Amino acid sequence: MKTSSFSRELIKDSLLFGGMLAILLVLWHFVGVPGASAALIDASDNPENISAATGGEGSFRTLARVIINFFLYFLGFIATAMIIYGGVLYVTSGGQDEQTGKAKKILIYAIVGIVIILLSFAIVNTVILGAGTGDEAVT
Repeated sequence: MKTSSFSRELIKDSLLFGGMLAILLVLWHFVGVPGASAALIDASDNPENISAATGGEGSFRTLARVIINFFLYFLGFIATAMIIYGGVLYVTSGGQDEQTGKAKKILIYAIVGIVIILLSFAIVNTVILGAGTGDEAVT
């Protein structure tokens, strides 16, 4: 029994470490090393280049909305995949109470996640779009 739980913990810790390392590498790639010459915006950039790089979005508000919506779509995709995984686990449980309980938990958590994602999508788009475009002049 101890060997089995030890190997599960080792696998869990390895996956956690690998995920954190992957996130660090992605951040390093996009943000860069502090003090290095590679920057997100150069002195040679002009508004047309920045607008082209951001998909034609000129204001910070609409750019923030596009980025947040991208992450919400991604989280929705993951929650949908978890529903499929939970359904497959439930169908293949063969009546084992432990597997059935695990599948039900996955399904419940995934559905709650989708509800939260939908609510946050509605709130973000209402707050950002309802407050104006962000291009107004400050007086």
